[in-house]
Amino acid sequence: MEKMVDVKNYQDMDVKDLFKIFADDKSNKELRSVLIEKHLYLAKILSRKYINKGVDYEDIFQVASLALIYAIDRYDISKGFEFSSFATPTIVGEIKKYFRDKVWTLRVPRRIQELNKKISNAKIYLEQELKRSPRPYEIADYLDVSEEDVLEAMEASYGYQPISLDTPSNDDSEDKDMTLADRVGVEEKNFSNVEQRDFMEKFMKNLNELEIEIIKGRFFENKTQSNIAKEIGISQMTVSRLEKKIIEKLKKEYSKAV
Repeated sequence: MEKMVDVKNYQDMDVKDLFKIFADDKSNKELRSVLIEKHLYLAKILSRKYINKGVDYEDIFQVASLALIYAIDRYDISKGFEFSSFATPTIVGEIKKYFRDKVWTLRVPRRIQELNKKISNAKIYLEQELKRSPRPYEIADYLDVSEEDVLEAMEASYGYQPISLDTPSNDDSEDKDMTLADRVGVEEKNFSNVEQRDFMEKFMKNLNELEIEIIKGRFFENKTQSNIAKEIGISQMTVSRLEKKIIEKLKKEYSKAV
């Protein structure tokens, strides 16, 4: 009965006074529970920021709540700063650590995640039994699953701890300082330019001299239809008509090439 009265008194007291009392008596479980209850809102607010990140809110909230308790136990009111200022980075840090250590970077089916855990345990056991790294078919036999399932789970495990592109390639070649990024292929833009140039050269072989003059003037030398008409000695209307005709030909030939 006396404890209930104490707890009721704690509920009515200022938070700073509660922390002062708790600083002198860390074994006071009732006071500790009151402090947790009064600051649980911090865990809720910070947990909500990580909703829709691939983890259930309840799991994140549990991590945040444990971090809150840890912060309450470590908080030193004599240093003069507010508890929320101390607890927030502690809670956020624990949540981020949870994501870093426990959460898959890529979304992987739960079936694969669970099988991957079994494979990890099986590897430890089989390595001790075989005195070497077990092969996929041996892991499959031990777990009574197909070798294909084992290979799928092992491949998916890269979604748990992705390899940085800055990681050294670790091979026996002379280029030992090369990273994985150095070995990733890059699209060569000049290839498309070569293909386009080759296409245009073949296309222009099917044009007559007048059509070639118009094409070169309009699209390679940026001349106006009026200027081309004067140079060739024909009307601008004729240049316009021929240009449209050439473009239609170009469209048809390009559609065939693609």
